[in-house]
Amino acid sequence: MIIKDCCLYCGACAGVCQADAIDVQELKIVVDDEKCVKCGLCVKACPVAALEME
Repeated sequence: MIIKDCCLYCGACAGVCQADAIDVQELKIVVDDEKCVKCGLCVKACPVAALEME
């Protein structure tokens, strides 16, 4: 997953992550690649298109 500079750190991605693979920290998004099932829900939920599937 690529996180662009336009991220608002709103937590929308973490809120829809069924695998609990996304952690929103202060000015940083951490994706646990071992937990991520590559479903793409986070990409669709992001209001500013800050996430992309690799």
